[in-house]
Amino acid sequence: MTALSGFVEPGWEPLRAAFLHNLEHTEEVGAGCSVYHRGREVVRLSGGRFHDTPDAAPYDDRALQLVFSTTKGVTAIAVARCVERGLLAYDRPVVDYWPEFAAAGKHAITVAQLLSHQAGLFTIDAQPTLEQALDWAWMTEQLAAQAPLWTPGSRHGYHAVTYGLLAGELVRRVDPLRRSFGRFVTEELTEPLGAEFWIGLPEEHEARVSPLIPTPIPTDPVMVALMQQFLGPETNAGRALTINGAFGHLGAPDTGLFNGRTIHAAEIPAAGGIGNASGLARLYAATIGEVDGVRLLGPETVERARTTVTTPGAGDAVIIAPTTFGMGFMTHGPSTPYAGPGSYGHTGLGGSVAFAQPERELAFAYVMNRLAQNLAGDQRAQRLIDAAARCADAHA
Repeated sequence: MTALSGFVEPGWEPLRAAFLHNLEHTEEVGAGCSVYHRGREVVRLSGGRFHDTPDAAPYDDRALQLVFSTTKGVTAIAVARCVERGLLAYDRPVVDYWPEFAAAGKHAITVAQLLSHQAGLFTIDAQPTLEQALDWAWMTEQLAAQAPLWTPGSRHGYHAVTYGLLAGELVRRVDPLRRSFGRFVTEELTEPLGAEFWIGLPEEHEARVSPLIPTPIPTDPVMVALMQQFLGPETNAGRALTINGAFGHLGAPDTGLFNGRTIHAAEIPAAGGIGNASGLARLYAATIGEVDGVRLLGPETVERARTTVTTPGAGDAVIIAPTTFGMGFMTHGPSTPYAGPGSYGHTGLGGSVAFAQPERELAFAYVMNRLAQNLAGDQRAQRLIDAAARCADAHA
């Protein structure tokens, strides 16, 4: 029988069944899931193996996981926290906080347009080395000088890596203590909640990180040709996902690179967050209510942040899948059904996801080490989400 660690409160047993189904009947290797309901954690499960080898250690409550773009949701919470404190306003021009950003005709771009992937800054003209791509000052200087790649506000397209630098620099600029973005997240969000999630992982936790297990790259010529067509280095998606090749090739980050200490130590607010499901769900739960006396956002801020501002049905100018965005959060839509209307959060390359839905007083997170071939809509995660929604309804 598959060994699990954690707990499931009475009435939430369908989550255990769905979690076991994933471990026993899909390509799942190691994973974690957490559900908060009405401010309390009612499900915390971990199971499987730390890595894809027969003698691998169990994937238990101590395991940490890099979650790619699920990190963006935490970054959106950090921005919303600044809005809540009056340090930022969604409708103000970015240049009010970051004067250098006015270069190349960007003076009218608003914070809202920046957060909803409408700024046309999904990559830069330069061909950076990895060292440059990880250099915060160098990258934000490049973005401040960059001309938009479309008329801002005319469309939206996934700013796969640059979103984190743009949003993170805004936070850094208005933070009275001028902390690095990773330190802001730790001191303002995770430490008050006791949540395990980092953007820039301290070295003492490195051994706890479960390695990402890649999906084999297709060798079939037809599939290779399709990948080149939609994710190749000259496509918008390829350029956005890798910053013109600095992070990998074929439009996908290099998994080996993202398993190394260099990436884990770096502050990559769009794709480099590391933590566990319990920490992520706890963060989202604190955006819709108190968690052990801590609440991060008020209802008005949440309502604005979760409202879809991108045009429904409009294609994403960067990636193939349709996307829907609020203020940095992916909102309920065709590729991100989550628990239904009102949900806001973010998914990550390969399957991870975290979100909240105030209507059900529900917060959910799922992390895993086996990557699937998706940017959103992972079926393993959706099976767990559907079970969580049914259980929450039963407790209404």
